[in-house]
Amino acid sequence: MNYIEFREKLKAFPLFSIQEIEKHFPGFDGRRLVEWQEKDYIQKLRNRYYHFSDQKIDEPFLYYTANGLYRPSYVSMETALSRYGFIPEGVFQITSCTTLKTNSFSTPVGTFSYRHIKPALFFGYHLEQWNNRSYAIAEPEKTIIDYLYLHHEVKETDDLDALRFNAREINHRISFDKLNLYEDFINSPSLSHRLRTLKTYLDVAT
Repeated sequence: MNYIEFREKLKAFPLFSIQEIEKHFPGFDGRRLVEWQEKDYIQKLRNRYYHFSDQKIDEPFLYYTANGLYRPSYVSMETALSRYGFIPEGVFQITSCTTLKTNSFSTPVGTFSYRHIKPALFFGYHLEQWNNRSYAIAEPEKTIIDYLYLHHEVKETDDLDALRFNAREINHRISFDKLNLYEDFINSPSLSHRLRTLKTYLDVAT
């Protein structure tokens, strides 16, 4: 088996693992991976995960990769806030929620950060299609919930103002009925307090 055969089999995979390789090539010699990295054919992202070096590194690829490197997970928090236009700044790492322990990986294509949530809170995301693949990202409402649930320091409207939350875009994009439904399901007094603070901020800022 040579590199041309290898690429032909795996070219449809933006991200591929050792497990995926062995599925297509039983008994695969791992030394080939070292050789192909040296030739800049492929690039290692973290242990057991690779991509082809000519892969376009764009936002969908990074979201797809975030899902794949640490499972189960979905893109949320600051990354999704920026994606939906809820905060003005671009983000310099991809942040996700996971039922696994909190973790972070620095890779050649960027930093991937994961925040732990309880299994009962692992909901409120949808799949977005990309190049015949899909990645999981929080809905706008769950993005707000995740951020406020995990950021205990948000207590007053001034805290939200410091984050430069885009009140107009939030009011335009989210369903308050769904936000309230998620709040009732989670049943957390501290989250409810922060959501009341957010609603006050949205009324004041619009």
